[in-house]
Amino acid sequence: MREASETSQIRTRQGKRVHRFDVVVLGAGAAGMMCALQAGRRGRRVLLLDHAERVGKKILISGGGRCNFTNIHCRPENFLSDNPHFAKSALARFTPSDFTAMVEKHSIRYHEKTLGQLFCDRSAQDIVTMLERECAEAKVTIAVGTQILSVMKDGCFLIQTSDTLFQANALVVATGGLSIPKMGATGLGYSLAEQFGIRSVECRPGLVPFVFSAEERERWCDLAGISAEVVTAAGSRMKRGSFREKMLVTHRGLSGPAILQASSYWQPGESVVIDLAPDAQVFTSLLARNVRRDPAAAVAVLRTVFPVRMAERWNAFHAPPDWTNASIAAMEQQLHAWHVIPAGTEGYAKAEVTVGGIDTAELDAKTMQSRKVPGLYFIGEVVDVTGWLGGYNFQWAWASGSAAGLAV
Repeated sequence: MREASETSQIRTRQGKRVHRFDVVVLGAGAAGMMCALQAGRRGRRVLLLDHAERVGKKILISGGGRCNFTNIHCRPENFLSDNPHFAKSALARFTPSDFTAMVEKHSIRYHEKTLGQLFCDRSAQDIVTMLERECAEAKVTIAVGTQILSVMKDGCFLIQTSDTLFQANALVVATGGLSIPKMGATGLGYSLAEQFGIRSVECRPGLVPFVFSAEERERWCDLAGISAEVVTAAGSRMKRGSFREKMLVTHRGLSGPAILQASSYWQPGESVVIDLAPDAQVFTSLLARNVRRDPAAAVAVLRTVFPVRMAERWNAFHAPPDWTNASIAAMEQQLHAWHVIPAGTEGYAKAEVTVGGIDTAELDAKTMQSRKVPGLYFIGEVVDVTGWLGGYNFQWAWASGSAAGLAV
């Protein structure tokens, strides 16, 4: 740990030294680092704690190592939450332009990939280095490789680690969700919420591949590696996501951006509806007079939208009982509404985010402070605000972190 000044140290009656700060932030990821640097700029004495051996570990692996750090089209409608209005305040006060201004200040080169997604030209390390420098300039104290043993509140917050006791008037929980446990994800944030009587919305994996049943794997999974542009839809009528992007067949089920997006809206037992040929009327030519109508002709037209193997496989399982106009129309309909009921998902191990989290009804939307416990804040992925694939979750991290950093 970079040592705090002597003025930030006190002693208990037993003579044990306690480090005192204005703000302690738990979690040195995207949201935690943004919160710490914003608070530090305002003259707050800030300690940033993380159990990992370095800051920004999940940032480093994001976007294939190039960090999809925001999306220029970010709107509140791009987020899932039990309260769809909660994210509006923070997102309005710290926008994608605000973050790109910081990126440009540090001369980090970036580009727009697709659908408004901004990536580093070089490496995600550029974003982590930028945040470290901003924290250093704001005189934030950083302690990594630090296990948190307990958190108490007795007037102020007391955070006990394996070898040190920290005291602060404000505690910010930026511990992330349950996704990618091999990167160190834990349920600490949810445990702290429960400890202080703060409700959480049930968590589940989001932006995660689907797994087929054994029967469906037998049908499709030898086609692993085949992809196609599709439109997916999943979820109940009130919370329905529809996305047009690539779908990928895997050895266990389905993945690709369109599937990952739909997964955040999906609940076990529900079907995912997939339009395999958006904007195309594939079988129209078979309705013409004197045109051959048979499996070979069907495969030939399917090959205009599918790779050969996928065209043959689809036709093998969806060939009509006859070749009447009505049967051909039914074939067309099936192609645009493939109902898949996944057996499950790949779980938190492969999930990019956690859906659910700290109930937003428990938090002030402007400051991210608990309505029940003064001085306690929750930001980032641990909150019940989950973005779409494509830089939205990073923007929520920056925005919610900034909101808390300007309030503590």
